[in-house]
Amino acid sequence: MRMSHRTMYARVLAGDAAANGQFFTGVVTTGIYCLPSCRARKPKPGNVRFFPSCEAARAAGLRACRKCHPDDFARGADPVLEDIEALVGEIRREPARFPDAKAIVQRSGFGATRLFELFRQHFHATPADVLLRARIDAAKFQLSHPTGRAGATVLEISQATGFESLSVFHDQFRRHTGLTPKAFRDLGAAPQFSIALPAGYPLPYLRRALQRDQHSATERTIGDVQHSVVQLSTGPACLKLRLSPTTVEVELADGPAHEAHAIVAGWIGLGQDAGAFSRLATKLGLPRLVAGRTEMRISQTASVFDGLVWSIIGQQINFPFACRLKSRLTTRVGTQMADGLFAPPTPAAVAALNPAELIPLQFSRQKADYLVSAARLVAEGKVDLESLRTQSATRAERTLLAVRGLGPWSVNYLMMRALGFPDCVPLGDTGVTSGLQALLHLDERPDIDATRRLMTMFSPYRSLATAHLWQFNQPPPI
Repeated sequence: MRMSHRTMYARVLAGDAAANGQFFTGVVTTGIYCLPSCRARKPKPGNVRFFPSCEAARAAGLRACRKCHPDDFARGADPVLEDIEALVGEIRREPARFPDAKAIVQRSGFGATRLFELFRQHFHATPADVLLRARIDAAKFQLSHPTGRAGATVLEISQATGFESLSVFHDQFRRHTGLTPKAFRDLGAAPQFSIALPAGYPLPYLRRALQRDQHSATERTIGDVQHSVVQLSTGPACLKLRLSPTTVEVELADGPAHEAHAIVAGWIGLGQDAGAFSRLATKLGLPRLVAGRTEMRISQTASVFDGLVWSIIGQQINFPFACRLKSRLTTRVGTQMADGLFAPPTPAAVAALNPAELIPLQFSRQKADYLVSAARLVAEGKVDLESLRTQSATRAERTLLAVRGLGPWSVNYLMMRALGFPDCVPLGDTGVTSGLQALLHLDERPDIDATRRLMTMFSPYRSLATAHLWQFNQPPPI
């Protein structure tokens, strides 16, 4: 309760889920108390009181909201979230059971508007988006997994995963993977493959993203050829990428090709709806935000742990220094490969360090402690980073915020760049605030509450908005 009334009211207007539990909102005209993130109609400031607990709100004569269930949240239960997660689990297990979004609404027990709201809040997606991704993932499993439908034809897999026609299956599969279903199936027998880039893809921005770390010990670039070392389930592997305006040619020295494909597809940002965000920016009267890069995507980190390392190292320091620290960590605990590059650090390797060993590398004591303690949680299985990919955004955020050393900036950065959630904002990021100032011609850079409020207009694509704001004050790449 150290926040001012004005600050708390701003959190309510923004529907800030991060404020849930920090205080509870009472509306004297309705006699109801809510969570700050409640999606109900926003009250006027004169009608609001703030309380430190549900008990205090009830003592003032208020009753719990039936929309956001603050009492359930306060005792650690979230039945609405659990219902939505269970429904998404059903969709992912058997996508063919749901012919369309209407069937999901009927199965849910919620009204259509309420269900769409809950999917946006907890999964950053519409029911139709979740269904399509479930079908694509089921098809990828059946095309690649030994226990899948190994002998099934592409048509049979298309039908089994619920696609309305073979042509729709081909189009959607290629959009999300850059490969045809047949080419994806053949990955297991090929040491190289070619990923098609979306029409209008701004290759110079991909090149900038891949080459942004000038101190990297895991990557080397020669012209349009990128050499990278990644961690696969079988261990470190070398990838060679040849970039062209229409394709990315990939050579894999050793290891599972389907895993390598997933990493490269993440670097390219396949599956992100860049076109929808660009249309939104234009509708808002801000076409200059996306000018020259309407199809730009967010380049994902190669692994969730790599994103975790970046999010801790990058806190409160400039980017070049963060790159130097990352390189020093990599050469300290990474495996050196034959070509002189190093494999990215594993959780076990970082967990084995004493934080004091990082001090000579110019890590602060606090940063070193945060990094090693987080790696130990992962190495010991107390935090399962890979499982966060399939969890709701709400659950992933709560899990990560409980990790010592991760705050709102770190968690949103990690969710955006490693987990691929499309509606995140790394609050307090100087690139975002300076971009907003220039884009909106503000007299000064917005603070965290103003940033939260201003970024609301870009929902549900705030992650892409963040990526474009990062680029807004920079010269276009060559």
